[in-house]
Amino acid sequence: MSATANGPIDVMLADSNPLVLSAMSEIFERDPRFSLVATSATAEGFLGTVMRVPVQVGVVDWNLPVLGAAKLIEVLREQANAPRFVVYGETTGEIPRLAMQAGAAGFAARSGEVEGLLETCADVAAGKMVFPFIDVRKMQQDPIQNLSRKERAILEALAQGMSNRDLSKELQISTNTVKFHLSNIYEKLAVKNRAQAIAYFYSSQLSGS
Repeated sequence: MSATANGPIDVMLADSNPLVLSAMSEIFERDPRFSLVATSATAEGFLGTVMRVPVQVGVVDWNLPVLGAAKLIEVLREQANAPRFVVYGETTGEIPRLAMQAGAAGFAARSGEVEGLLETCADVAAGKMVFPFIDVRKMQQDPIQNLSRKERAILEALAQGMSNRDLSKELQISTNTVKFHLSNIYEKLAVKNRAQAIAYFYSSQLSGS
């Protein structure tokens, strides 16, 4: 779907930093290829808006609170008229691969050129996949590697016998947030409960050694 064939590309932006969000909004508003529909500081705000006002492309920070970009994309990709997502973040580490696995259509480096982000969004709107080099062999690796840093820390703490209350104190987060992270961990590891997650962790440690 291109701007030239069907008018400007409807875009929504999401970033928790108001300065970044303001600067990005100005960039997209100046480019005639795009029509900025809305912005949000949270994944929940983005989700609530696009369920009411569909857009073609969603541009989101990988570390978007509270759900995070990966969960947001996973939730929306099952919906009709879901936007195609461009994630931006650090190119170091596993973020580009994790974004692709979550269902994003493109990735742009946070430190990259403005024009690079705009071109990525235009290409994604046209149906293309735009990512830096990703070793696709890693796409089939141990699911534990798909956990976020915090999720891995929680899994390791679980294996040490910590309760939800212990985790809440250790990580300085609410018990509800602990439960949310545990639910994500169980889903990513394809297990049903705490005991299975711990067993999976130790099994992975043994196979790795």
